[in-house]
Amino acid sequence: MSEKQYVIFKLCNEEYGVDIKNVQEITEYKETTKIPNVPDFIEGIINLRGNVTPIISLRKRFNLGTQEINKDSRIIIIKLEEKQIGFIVDDASQVITIDSSKIEPPHELITGVDRQYITGIGKVDEKIIIMLDLEKVLTEKEQIEITNI
Repeated sequence: MSEKQYVIFKLCNEEYGVDIKNVQEITEYKETTKIPNVPDFIEGIINLRGNVTPIISLRKRFNLGTQEINKDSRIIIIKLEEKQIGFIVDDASQVITIDSSKIEPPHELITGVDRQYITGIGKVDEKIIIMLDLEKVLTEKEQIEITNI
C-alpha cells in the first residue's frame, strides 16, 4: 500500500483532490485581465511574480455555473509544458494523505472526455473526493490555445 498527498479543494460544495506533486502553488484570488475571443471558461490572465499566467474557472469548465469570488476563493497554479496555468476554485485549504487502497478507479458512468481527467474516487471517512489530473482538464487544442496566450 502506498500513500500520496493530495490538495483538497471545493467547487459547489463538492470536494476534489489533485496530487500535490502536480501543484506548483496555491495563491489567493487576484483580479484577472480579460482577453478577447477566448473560450468562456478562461477568466483572463494575471501577473504572477513576473509571469503572465492564464486563469481558468473550473466551475465554468465543468459546467457548474458561474463563480462567486469571495475571501475563500483560491487559484491553484500548475505547470503545463513550461507554462504556468491557474485554476480558480471555491476553496483550497487542506492537504491530506490518502492510501492508494482508498482510491477506486473512475466509475463506468464517467465516459468520454471526462474520463481522461478524473483519475479516481477517493473515500476518506464518510466523504467522497473526486480525484483530478488538472493537466488533462483541457483538450489538446485548448492547451495549445492557452500556451499561446
